[in-house]
Amino acid sequence: MTPSTAPRRSVLVTGAAGEIGHGLISSMRADDVSIVAMDLREVPDETRKLCDAVHLGDVCDKNFLEHVLTMHETNEIYHLAALLSSRAEHVPETAHDVNVQGTYHLLRLAARLSESWGSRVKFIFPSTIAVYGIRTVEDKMQAGALRENEHLSPITMYGANKLYCESLGRYYSRHYRQVAKGRPEHLLDFRCLRLPGVIAAETRPSGGTSDYVPEMLHAAAKGEDYACFVREDTTIPWMTMPECVEAVLRIAQIDTPPHAVYNIGSFSASAGDFAALIRKYFPEGNITFEPDEGRQALVDSWPRDVDCSSARNDWGFQQKWGLEAAMEEYIVPAIRKHYAPTT
Repeated sequence: MTPSTAPRRSVLVTGAAGEIGHGLISSMRADDVSIVAMDLREVPDETRKLCDAVHLGDVCDKNFLEHVLTMHETNEIYHLAALLSSRAEHVPETAHDVNVQGTYHLLRLAARLSESWGSRVKFIFPSTIAVYGIRTVEDKMQAGALRENEHLSPITMYGANKLYCESLGRYYSRHYRQVAKGRPEHLLDFRCLRLPGVIAAETRPSGGTSDYVPEMLHAAAKGEDYACFVREDTTIPWMTMPECVEAVLRIAQIDTPPHAVYNIGSFSASAGDFAALIRKYFPEGNITFEPDEGRQALVDSWPRDVDCSSARNDWGFQQKWGLEAAMEEYIVPAIRKHYAPTT
């Protein structure tokens, strides 16, 4: 890599065709930012038109990544590309390639760019509550809200991948080549948020294990039947997509936080809690519960809530909505608008 001076703010968003990618790029669009989107699949037109450039390619292709980063003089990376938990269990080796090797290639390139620019390249990494692994439902209920260092024994390839990449990020941002004589003066700036279940009303669910709630919502809004694949009492932490995007942007904007990894979440709720409220707003939708043994086991291993005190204390994270307020103020109006007939 040959660049020697830091460019203006140039942002790369991987996985830009996904739900978070669309919300992030929409919120980030400003005159002083050059936004470069990347994905293996076509980026929707509504997202594409907000970007300065779009590249179709594989995060596992390190030559392609280097070409994109150097071409656009990238100094800020939002690495959203991943194979999520349910899909990853069908193709675990492929998931490892995408989730680990792709992240490793980007971290390594970002570290080299930090050295070239003489300033720290920001690397924003969404992780997941799938990094947690609780042995039994009884242990889960007794454990309560987990802190970042508790029950880190994931049972999914996705969770194991993300937990390892959190450690890789810490290494490249704090300990890279720590005993080498030629250790770089400028290391990359790695920041990670462990996301709960995220509810987006404007886009269709993408098949994640926590998508039983978005799937329930979209089916009910269309007046369709929906068989939920987890038990009615299944409880995990949640937040809405606008809150998620706001937190990702917030963690990127602040001065260097004291920790690399933070829990975030807005409220804890069961599948039954959601079903009861959805029936209130969309009574024409028929919601039943038909647990799938495999996916139920995954969700049972995740915490019923997370402790967000470090994020609140270190950089001012604040939840915006509880369950009822989120439904009334964001989810229901947005999903009704999404399915409103066009004239």
